[in-house]
Amino acid sequence: MKKIAVFTSGGDAPGMNACIRSVVRSALHMGLDVYGIKYGYDGMIRGEIFKMDSFSVSMIVQTGGTILKSARSEEFRTKQGRQKAFENLQEHGIEGLVAIGGDGTFTGANIFYEQYGIPVVGCPGTIDNDLYGSDYTIGFDTAVNTALSAIDKIRDTAASHDRVFFIEVMGRHSGYIAIQCAIGGGAEEVMVPETSTTVEDVIDKLNQDRQNKKTSSIVVVAENGDQGSAQEIADKVKSHTKNLDIKVTNLGHIQRGGGPTAFDRTLASRLGLAAVEGLVNGEKNVMAGAIDNKITYTNLKLAISKSKPLNQELVRLTDILSK
Repeated sequence: MKKIAVFTSGGDAPGMNACIRSVVRSALHMGLDVYGIKYGYDGMIRGEIFKMDSFSVSMIVQTGGTILKSARSEEFRTKQGRQKAFENLQEHGIEGLVAIGGDGTFTGANIFYEQYGIPVVGCPGTIDNDLYGSDYTIGFDTAVNTALSAIDKIRDTAASHDRVFFIEVMGRHSGYIAIQCAIGGGAEEVMVPETSTTVEDVIDKLNQDRQNKKTSSIVVVAENGDQGSAQEIADKVKSHTKNLDIKVTNLGHIQRGGGPTAFDRTLASRLGLAAVEGLVNGEKNVMAGAIDNKITYTNLKLAISKSKPLNQELVRLTDILSK
């Protein structure tokens, strides 16, 4: 293998640039030519492919977002779109791909590999931490710390006005961001898709807190739970309680931006190197991850199809500490 390419796709995550940097410099260290593809699969279809050097990734390890840009591609879902992408890769002599992204990115990479056989190694770049095959995904730690910083500030306001705040955090269908924010932020309750906490449970907890002279509360809500959004849950609670000053904050896309933490920079750098080494060593259609702090390779099909359960020790800890 002499030529590889790297691209980012789907939602951006802090640490993607650190991963790009690692892929480029690791490839150059191993004597490979390395190309960047802008705008993910859309750029692959349009031929936005350019050669990268060590200088092209200078001063990016500390930045959020992705210098290669990102996009969601409807055209890549078609055979004609994938054919265009393949032809553009062939034109540049590219023999292997490093795909940095999440579930959707890897779904596309798996189909592309099965159709054309180009070796692909994925790096899990998503704040949701929902991919099987790695204890942590690139961007998750930064997202948690960003959300936690906001929750700390909201706590000040909640305490000053004796309010209950329902705070919605991201995670797609995973409660990892919510559970860690609940523990770190001292939340009185947390609602995640993986557990059966109901609106009635929240009402009982808030009433109990008031009986115990607790004057303010924080409830962390993961998006896409079966009880509804933070706003919907807050409205239900408000209609069944008295004398509670209830407010709602949706932290939204602030969680996806900002400079990555040291943990994310290191993880992204390790996985970028692992991706290049995997391609050189003959790995195909796999995701590079870290389990128990050791680099592993997991088949892309497994990474996107097998559920990653929420750590039950964290759930138990939240229940104990919120008393």
